[in-house]
Amino acid sequence: MNEKILNTLMHLFAIIAPAQGNESDRRQVVEAFLRPQLNQEGVQAYLKIFDAYYAEAQERLKKGKEARRNSSISVRIIKICFDIGMQLTLNQKIIVLVQLLEYCRSDNAEVSNTELEFIITAAEGFNINPEDYQLIRQFVLSSRDEVLESPQILLIDSDRTTKYEKTHHIINSTIRGQVRVLNLPQADLLFIRSFGTGEMLLSGQLRHEDRVYLFERGSSLKFMSSKPIYYSEVIRQFLDESALASRVVYEVNNIEYRFKGGQVGLHRMSFAEESGRLIGIMGASGAGKSTLLSVLNGTNRPDSGEVLINGVNIHNDPDKIKGLIGYVSQDDLLIEELTVFENLFYNAKLCFGNLNDEDIAVKVDEMLHSLGLHEIKDMKVGTPLNKKISGGQRKRLNISLELIREPAILFLDEPTSGLSSLDSENILDLLNDLKLKGKLIFVVIHQPSSDIFKMFDRLIFLDTGGFMIYYGIPVGSIGYFKDRMHLPRYNDSECPACGNVNPEQIFSIVESKVLDEFGRPTATRKVSPSEWSAYYNSRREESPPQPRPGNGIPEITLRTPGKLKQFMVFVKRDILAKLSDAQYLVITLLEAPVLAFFLAYIIRYFDESASNPSYTLLQNSNLPVYIFMSVIVAIFMGLTVSAEEIIKDRKILRRESFLNLSWNSYLLSKIGVQFLISAIQAASFVAVGNTIFGIRGMWFEYWLVLFSCWATSNMMGLLISDSFKTVVTIYILIPFLVIPQIILSGIIVKYDKLNPNISSPISIPVYGEVIAARWGYEALAVDQFINNRFERQFYNFDKAISIAKFRKDIWYNEMKSILSRLESNIERERLDESSQKDMELIINEITEEMGFTTAITFDLSLLDPGRITTESVNAAREYIEKVRRYYIEVSRNAVEARDQSIMAFESADREAFIRMKKQYTNESLEEFVRNDNEKDKIKRYRDRLYQNYDQIFFDPVHPLVKAHFYAPRKQVFGIYAGTLAVNTAVIWVMTLALYILLYFRVLHRILDSLEKFMRVMRDRREKNKSR
Repeated sequence: MNEKILNTLMHLFAIIAPAQGNESDRRQVVEAFLRPQLNQEGVQAYLKIFDAYYAEAQERLKKGKEARRNSSISVRIIKICFDIGMQLTLNQKIIVLVQLLEYCRSDNAEVSNTELEFIITAAEGFNINPEDYQLIRQFVLSSRDEVLESPQILLIDSDRTTKYEKTHHIINSTIRGQVRVLNLPQADLLFIRSFGTGEMLLSGQLRHEDRVYLFERGSSLKFMSSKPIYYSEVIRQFLDESALASRVVYEVNNIEYRFKGGQVGLHRMSFAEESGRLIGIMGASGAGKSTLLSVLNGTNRPDSGEVLINGVNIHNDPDKIKGLIGYVSQDDLLIEELTVFENLFYNAKLCFGNLNDEDIAVKVDEMLHSLGLHEIKDMKVGTPLNKKISGGQRKRLNISLELIREPAILFLDEPTSGLSSLDSENILDLLNDLKLKGKLIFVVIHQPSSDIFKMFDRLIFLDTGGFMIYYGIPVGSIGYFKDRMHLPRYNDSECPACGNVNPEQIFSIVESKVLDEFGRPTATRKVSPSEWSAYYNSRREESPPQPRPGNGIPEITLRTPGKLKQFMVFVKRDILAKLSDAQYLVITLLEAPVLAFFLAYIIRYFDESASNPSYTLLQNSNLPVYIFMSVIVAIFMGLTVSAEEIIKDRKILRRESFLNLSWNSYLLSKIGVQFLISAIQAASFVAVGNTIFGIRGMWFEYWLVLFSCWATSNMMGLLISDSFKTVVTIYILIPFLVIPQIILSGIIVKYDKLNPNISSPISIPVYGEVIAARWGYEALAVDQFINNRFERQFYNFDKAISIAKFRKDIWYNEMKSILSRLESNIERERLDESSQKDMELIINEITEEMGFTTAITFDLSLLDPGRITTESVNAAREYIEKVRRYYIEVSRNAVEARDQSIMAFESADREAFIRMKKQYTNESLEEFVRNDNEKDKIKRYRDRLYQNYDQIFFDPVHPLVKAHFYAPRKQVFGIYAGTLAVNTAVIWVMTLALYILLYFRVLHRILDSLEKFMRVMRDRREKNKSR
């Protein structure tokens, strides 16, 4: 008892003492009362306080008549109770009241009416409920023959004949006499009183019969000739009928678990528990506590055995027990950027799809009040390094995320780690309250204090290697292990002086070492884990009895919202978290425009040596660089922004997996938020960069392509964020993803200049087709060249001129040269395999040309690679001469039409025409897309001739997208579409493909399989070495 209670009792004892009896008798009673509470020095100190109060009371008694004296005493009692009542809790007030009643009957005389009136006055002064007072009075003052009928009373005896209507009854055939228990649920107190049992040990301390004692949590009551009575068994008798109506029986039958590498994580074990129990799981580090928890909560499937909830296998039928299980990880599962209220509110929205926001807010407020978090509801959670709320508050908030949906079974992994002893006890008090409401709770805990240890109803103790070596009453575990080691006083689990339990004794006993010849401990244990397990299995009959089977699955309060509503909750939660992080917000919104500014401004080149130096887009040789770097910036930023999105939520996703939420809704919410950010970043980049660089009139086109590249890289970032295990690995991987985008984009190294063993001189290699930067750069470069305000008026003319020039000059001369070589070989009679190939090329080229110039006919039957004659060569030469003349005419008409168009512009406003050319065209980009600097204008490859310049004017013939680099347009199922549209569509198809890989977690599964394979191979190598 604390000082306040003892001082109050001394004062009240002194006032009540003169009412009946003599001073010496009462002083002896007070001394007897104090002796079990204090040492000798403390007893004497409080006896002096009692003497002083008693002397004062005697002085007052000498004045006035008896009625007046009694009235005066009552007033003083009321005053004392009022003054001290403001400082005492309800529990302490009830303890004072019980002690007053005990004090009045201590001399075995009948309690007088005057004393009872004084005690009633004290009860009223303490504002104790009259019904509770009457029950307490009857419990303390009743004789053994008086039986109290009340649901708050429990009798424990061996009587099998007597039946009680209201009073709870436990039949214990080994007990002698009777034990009575009073339950005061408002104060969460149990009191015990025994008759005919003889002396007993209450939490290891000697106690006498026919006295009232507080029965604290975790306490045990031991008798000389009967089984102990444990607090957990007693308190279960007072559980609400409503809590027991939805009783859950949790059975673990012969489970065994192995890690992916094959090592045994948990050896075979079985046990069963039911609602209304708090189960502690203890063991040394590496004993498998968290592994056991992951199997019990359904996260990991056991290799053998089964886990049942009311007969339903949780691993085979997870949908049937959806919402029954809650899990609180050892790690923080909070969104650090949100407030306490917002964390719980958005979690509740995912649990109660049937409630509106107002109802959920009320529910959240009630939960915060019950956990003492309401005062900090508007505070941000903060990170562990930048704390806004305390560690204990973080733990309570973590627990509240599960409690708000009221799961029937709750698993907690190290809920007290890193907390002060006070915060730890507060957490366990909370869990104990839940137990009393009928919840089944499993708690992994490493080093509990005595008070916490005694709160558990059952203890599961694991030894190194995943062996279960004890399952039973926590307080009895110490005696169990002492007995196995033949230690003295093995029945003494609790300290005889204070009643405390030291759980560390278990570890000391279990892990005790063999001593060497010098008395020093060796590395060898006296009893190995397997021996402890065998010992436990040999004494299985001492384990707690199996609970009665449960009936069906209890009602589940969880109502998961629909997929669309889940998506909206995820989006709101994500956006709110990002808006709350000022640093993230500033960097995210400013990064793109700042990079655009520096990039555009640094490469905004103009010739300073000119007579009138001024900037024009026409002469800036860096436009291709700007386009290319814009695409690379989009890919790099998209990757870095999204690379942490899923991995940082991994722990939260593990918790929310117990809600069976939609993976698709979560992914789409992440994608939606990332795309929104990317759209804003792309818009700000284009607005700043294009303005400074002087690119006019193509804002939407640039935004569309860059946003598409941003989106694809967002998907790549989300994919690696889901697939890899650490943030460090992800950021190491980003250069591996970005550098190929730079090298294989087609601008740094041309595709026809790559290693010929893995590329083709006339087409883009397969690995180039999956490079998003290639599609993005090509789309912008081609569109910038073709569709700028100036060139789009002359592109068709330039295209006709380019095609005609290639055919009438370069193609014609190459064909003529081949035919001349064939003619010379005929004359010299040197026709060989190369001549046949030359003829095959001639046939292929004429066949293709006939498709372009249908007006010029030719009989292909004249050409035969197996029979090359002068007539066939002459016929081919005559055909190409006709083609040449045709293209000369085409070129002349196109040049004339182009010149007329230019003259019309110049006549209208020559300066405006020249200004438009300077503002919209670019010489450097023209060199890139036309490849004017290429020496080999035509290439021969596999019996075909290929144009190696002016690809911007050459239409591809492949019916499905595939085309040469800088193609002006491409076919989609035989229909031509602009390169900008096709390339953008391809980028989005790539984005969709990445989403499919992400949705089905393909890369994640591949990496897991590789990791498992490597572990198996490593284990095999180690086994071979050991042989």
